[in-house]
This record gives sequence, structure tokens and C-alpha cells, in this order.
Amino acid sequence: MSEIEMSCYCLTNKGGREVNEDSTAVARTPEGACCILADGLGGHGMGEVASRLVCDEAARMFRERSGGTVEEYLRTAFETAQASLMAAQEERGAQDKMKTTMVVLATDESTVQWGHIGDSRLYYFKNNRLVSRTLDHSVPQMLVASGEIREKDIRHHEDRNRLLRVMGIPWRKKTYEIAPPIPFDENQAFLLCSDGFWEYIEEAEMAAFLARSATPRQWLEHMEQEVQKNGIGKNMDNYSAVGLFTGGTRQPKKWFEFWK
Repeated sequence: MSEIEMSCYCLTNKGGREVNEDSTAVARTPEGACCILADGLGGHGMGEVASRLVCDEAARMFRERSGGTVEEYLRTAFETAQASLMAAQEERGAQDKMKTTMVVLATDESTVQWGHIGDSRLYYFKNNRLVSRTLDHSVPQMLVASGEIREKDIRHHEDRNRLLRVMGIPWRKKTYEIAPPIPFDENQAFLLCSDGFWEYIEEAEMAAFLARSATPRQWLEHMEQEVQKNGIGKNMDNYSAVGLFTGGTRQPKKWFEFWK
């Protein structure tokens, strides 16, 4: 394993719903680590079963992998989790019910890479600044790409929950996306989160809370407070997040230092 330290924290909450259909998982080996988040689709029933199944399958595969690149693991994880989900649908007679998104981040001694399907996101920060995020497989994201709406309009668009790609439907071709690998380095932070989380917190706030947080747990708890505040009276969806820091103990900035 790389000498660069890593720390991770997960949270999940049912929000204003009766059932929490989100799932998270973390796996670690001497060669690397893996974080997984999935959001079972509401309205389909058994979404919680689907999200738990794909998270557990991807985590198991990471723990049991022997060699190969991070990208090879990611592709195999998505393909195998999809096959297991389709088989579980068949066994349960639940072909129209068990659907889910999934986002997976994995590392080895030198590389970080991630993949996703649906609208569960991964945000990548370096030195407290947002570098990139995954693009949703959704109708609003498609409208952004065509110039019909602005990026900031996704959060509250009337079709925000209309997804174009998910796990649990037959794939005629590869529908998940794998990001290019990046070097595993100091002062990186990664946020995996479901739409119930990112809907109620802006990217600038994510970065601001990151700058004042020494651990992933502090970061996620700061953000959760903002999510809960912004979701008051809005029948909040389930929300979940996984935070990962590289580089050991951070020295958080104070608010007045950040906002100067």
C-alpha cells in the first residue's frame, strides 16, 4: 500500500421517507481501498435490496481481487454486480422492481479511479478546490449538455428524477462510465453522494466545509447539517455520502481565514 495515508467516513439517512433505499460500502486490502455508494430507485420497490446487493458485490470483488489495474476492477465490478442484480430479479420475480444507481471509487498504490451509473455523484477536490464531478445520466443533465438549461437548474428541475441509465435493466451496451485514472496524491478529497444529498448543498458549500474539516467525518457532518437545513419542509429523499481524504491529518482553516 502507498505510504500516503487515507481516511474514510460514511453516513446514510432515510430523510423524510419510510424506507432507506441508499446503501454504502467500504473495502480495503494491503494494495488499496474502495468506496461504493448506491441509490435504489424510489417508486420501484425493493430498491433497498438492489442497492445493498450491488454495494456488497462490488466490495466483495475488491477484497478478493488478485492483481490487475484499478480500471479492470471497476469494469468487472459493474458488469458482475449488474449480472448478479439481474439474476436476483429473476429469482424473486422482481424484474420491474430492483433498480439502482452506483458510484465506485478505487485506489491502488499509485492510482485513483472511479466509475458511475445514474445520478449518484462523485466530487473530486484537490487542496480544498473542486476539480471535477461525474455527470448524471439524467434528463436534466442531457438538457444542460444541449444548452437548454443551466447547470444550476438541475437540482430543482421537474424531471430531475428521470434517469437515462441505471443498473437492473438489460444493457445492450456498456452504460456505466469510467473516469480516466489520476495519481494517488496528498491533499485529495473525494465525495460520493446520492441525489438526496447533493440536491440540498451547493458545490461552493462543499468546498467551504472541506476547508474547515480535519477528517472526513467532520466534513460529512458539517454538510449533513446544511442538507437537513435546506431540506426542511420538502419531504426529503434518502440521503447518503462517503468521504475520503488522502494525506493524513489535515489542518482545517477557520471560517474567517477561508472567507478573507
